[in-house]
Amino acid sequence: MPESRKNLQCTISSSLWTSILKETKRTGESISHLVERALASELDIAHHSLFQVSTSRALVEGVFGGCLTVKDLKQHGDFGLGTYEQLDGEMIMLEGRCFRVIQNGQAIEVPDTARVPFATITRFTADLQASLQSVDSFQQLEHALSQLRPSGNLFVGFKIRGQFSQLSLRAACKAKDGENLVSAVEHQSVFEGKNCTGTLVGFWSPPYSAAISVPGYHFHFLDDNREFGGHVFDLIATNLRVELHFESDIHVALPETEEFLRADLVNDGSESLRTAETGETKQS
Repeated sequence: MPESRKNLQCTISSSLWTSILKETKRTGESISHLVERALASELDIAHHSLFQVSTSRALVEGVFGGCLTVKDLKQHGDFGLGTYEQLDGEMIMLEGRCFRVIQNGQAIEVPDTARVPFATITRFTADLQASLQSVDSFQQLEHALSQLRPSGNLFVGFKIRGQFSQLSLRAACKAKDGENLVSAVEHQSVFEGKNCTGTLVGFWSPPYSAAISVPGYHFHFLDDNREFGGHVFDLIATNLRVELHFESDIHVALPETEEFLRADLVNDGSESLRTAETGETKQS
């Protein structure tokens, strides 16, 4: 077991054990994750803090060198998304396990030694739950989620489980030397998913955060078998269970690498970020 994870052995009552089993069946969580979440809530462990590695502006300018390990990330949360060194795949963290999605959507669990240049992580606990019977597009999902958010000024984490009849996805491919984000995603892997059951892992970030985060909605998908996923462009889905986690503070860890220190981060990279995240330009 990695040093960041510890075994816990204890004796509990039969009624509590029954309740745990009932809750894991309802939520689909593992027993380990459910117990950890409950303990974090009871002990008031910074479970409403968002931890971010580097900034979106640095990512736009091609600062892709890994500056933090997955082991380090796990000290700050159990849920999140990002990318890997040199933009080599999409990162998804769910229930404390970290995956890399590569070409054609193949998902692989990574070792704690894997390095990341950009990531957004939190310790997820549901502050609000809701159900959506169906959505016919990513735009429709965004509209429904916007009705649930309590404010346009808070960061919000979303865990959304359901059946996905259609998914339009991508996986970033390893960037070439000297490429910026827009150039790198020109050779990304774009693919479809059909009739998948799984989870959307994502965040909504306020417009004022554009210099450091990805403003608006940003989602990655991981199927229940932990074998397929990707960055979400579009979807059609049914029977969605939506959980919202409100973030009351944010911590940004700036890289101390030579690459970051020498990067020109003065220019407004909003349009480039939009192009990379959605595949669309403002004009289109």
